[in-house]
Amino acid sequence: MNLPNFYFADLPPEATLSPTMIATACDTLKRNREKYLLPSKTDDIIKILCEIAAEWLSPENKFRKLALELGPSETGFSKPILEKGLDNFFRQFTLENFQALLVQELGHAERLDGFADGASVRGPELLVHVAAGNIPNPTLMSLTLGLLTRSAQFVKCASGASFLPRLFAHSLRGLDPKLGACLEIAEWRGGNHELETELFAHADCLTATGSDATLATIRTRLPARVRFLGYGQRVSFGFVAREVLREEEIITIISNAADDVIAWDQNGCLSPHVIYVEERGAVESDEFAKRLAIELAKRETTEPRGIISVEEAASIASRRAIYETIAAHRADAKIWSSENSTSWTLVFEHDVKFRFSPLNRFVFVKPVPDLNAVLQGVDEIHGKVSTVGIAAPPEKTKDLAKQFGRWGVTRICPLGQMQKPPLTWRHDGRPALGDLITWTDFEL
Repeated sequence: MNLPNFYFADLPPEATLSPTMIATACDTLKRNREKYLLPSKTDDIIKILCEIAAEWLSPENKFRKLALELGPSETGFSKPILEKGLDNFFRQFTLENFQALLVQELGHAERLDGFADGASVRGPELLVHVAAGNIPNPTLMSLTLGLLTRSAQFVKCASGASFLPRLFAHSLRGLDPKLGACLEIAEWRGGNHELETELFAHADCLTATGSDATLATIRTRLPARVRFLGYGQRVSFGFVAREVLREEEIITIISNAADDVIAWDQNGCLSPHVIYVEERGAVESDEFAKRLAIELAKRETTEPRGIISVEEAASIASRRAIYETIAAHRADAKIWSSENSTSWTLVFEHDVKFRFSPLNRFVFVKPVPDLNAVLQGVDEIHGKVSTVGIAAPPEKTKDLAKQFGRWGVTRICPLGQMQKPPLTWRHDGRPALGDLITWTDFEL
């Protein structure tokens, strides 16, 4: 793919990368930002982003075709999972949603263009992203926010995880080469101190997604002047109230629960590890588990799980063996799983304690008498919960949301929407744009 001559170019593989190349890329990005990005109007940037989304949603778009054709081998996700995940992401790119985001974060949609109501905001000159490799949407969202703040951006992807971010960057260049010239995508294994020290030295703000240990290490290596935004390990779970466990509603509830489990193959902080089900519903909790297992088996035929590593498969097999033994000796424990593969697993057990799933469509269903039992069961992950997906009547949902919010959950949504956060989502309870910008007050 030919690139405009004012664009630095995709950096080569790690084996041929050097600190000098990193430094040159950063200097080029900053110059391009000064020439092309800073003079841009926010409305024009939003228009470009909406046009990109419209193109990605079109079946004939060349970047979408590449993503769906090559994506399974490049990312490990099956074509149906990629298609649904990318569509859910790009459908959020509307003028109304972007305007809502700006007003929510900045109080006034025009403050990125200059003073409005006595204040203006500005983004960092060079925004560096250290991206995780599990799912693509957080990286694509980081790039989007960086464009809104008019920041030059350098994305360091995990090894083997740059395919979709590169396609997104190329699609931007296709619509607006000058804005595209303000992005750089590269990948290498984490811990390459020579390359990362050079990159960190040029950053004004750095975002990082990964394990808590990884974030702690990055923080110690950053110059003191660099603003650091770290997004560490978070987990999520579902809650189904007894009132909706009725034959009239159960098909929809089961389908929604399956949507959350299979989205991005249960990878990412928004996927449920556990679904808590209130007892004494018209459909009992063990019947809910059985029906969800049947639905997961059906989904494997239409939306199959992608490729996983030998280590991941071994972890699933090991956990299955444990619960098969438990189920063989206890009447209140059951396990359902795919035959001759690790494609999906469902464990049903009468133990409210939260269990970490090995992911890749391995989910726990746990019966509970009430919300208090759930809060007791998740006590050890207090402060680490991202999202709770709820299936309940409207009034009960409001009460549950109030109690989960007081307990510390940062996002509450309907079951079935856990991996579909809105554009205005505050990641880990923090302002999406607000963390990136600096304010200037103008007192008349």
